[in-house]
Amino acid sequence: MDNKTKIIKQGIEQQMQRSYIDYAMSVIVGRALPDARDGLKPVHRKILYAMSQIGLQSNRPYKKSATVVGEVLGKYHPHGDSAAYESMVRMAQPFNLRYMLVDGQGNFGSVDGDSAAAMRYTEARLSKMSNDMLVDLDKDTVDMMDNFDGSLKEPTVLPAKLPNMIVNGSEGIAVGMSTKMPPHNLTEVCGAIAYTLDHP
Repeated sequence: MDNKTKIIKQGIEQQMQRSYIDYAMSVIVGRALPDARDGLKPVHRKILYAMSQIGLQSNRPYKKSATVVGEVLGKYHPHGDSAAYESMVRMAQPFNLRYMLVDGQGNFGSVDGDSAAAMRYTEARLSKMSNDMLVDLDKDTVDMMDNFDGSLKEPTVLPAKLPNMIVNGSEGIAVGMSTKMPPHNLTEVCGAIAYTLDHP
């Protein structure tokens, strides 16, 4: 019998253990927890990268949020449009991020729990803070990988001159673990970095 079609006898305990670990690692790496290097989950990274690729820098005009979501879904993140839009909305809410990464125009929800307007009504562009997240991306500063269908390249992590994980904090729930980091004041973080460099 061909090795590729041969049935392998294995205890259910071992198979369940291996499958659980594979699934857990896929969730952790693929979507649930942020990368310590840029402080972003994959969907947030894809949104910022897609916005930079279509020229939505902080000094350029706003574009409809639906344009951004379509770009993200079509090229980098083939999942539900509502999930991508909600992730972008979160980066534009001052009550969710200390330093917003998306500059939104229109109704992006409220701290009282009001939902953002539909993506066809709101507009967005990158915030000034995002410039420091994407700086020198075109100079081979980070590794690139294939997108989901191998037709394009996308960064494995953003260059992130801004210590995003520290200043904005992060939270996420994965399989068997979770994280919840508070945000910190950028000026104080810079002071702490300077002090550490001066007092190694």
